[in-house]
Amino acid sequence: MSSEAAQSAAQLARGLQSLVDQSIKPPSETAPSAAEGVIYLSMVRGTRGYLVKLAHQINGTYASGWHDACAVMIRRLVETLIIETYEAHGVQDRIKDKNGDYLFLRDLVALVLAETTWTIGRNARKALPKIKDLGDKAAHNRRYNAHREDIDKILEDLRTLVQELLSLSKLK
Repeated sequence: MSSEAAQSAAQLARGLQSLVDQSIKPPSETAPSAAEGVIYLSMVRGTRGYLVKLAHQINGTYASGWHDACAVMIRRLVETLIIETYEAHGVQDRIKDKNGDYLFLRDLVALVLAETTWTIGRNARKALPKIKDLGDKAAHNRRYNAHREDIDKILEDLRTLVQELLSLSKLK
């Protein structure tokens, strides 16, 4: 093949790839995860649709090796479940600022650990700061990159915490 023909073929291939990229896009909705490496779907099934989608995203990022994204999504799930718990008990104003916005996770963790409306279990109480720390590092530390082993270390604690918060939020 001549140099001219090779360049022409390469240009054609780039054009075809551009057309494929423009016309075949990922789904706009959260795709179901193929595995349940982090959050068992049975834990969130029958709760809220956005919690199920979060579980799929957590599992999908874990399976894809996107561990920072996985840790950040775990952080989001925990934050959401804390808010759900306060709302379920009708005391959500305790976790809002003067503008009516929910507090940051740092403040939510301190408040949920001190809350007297319900009793959070000993294992969940121990798990919460560990899980928050991993999520914070993945979200806010520019030199930190999470690894699969970092997620693996918190799996048991995470499942305990998620089950506890689902129960306290009256979703399960």
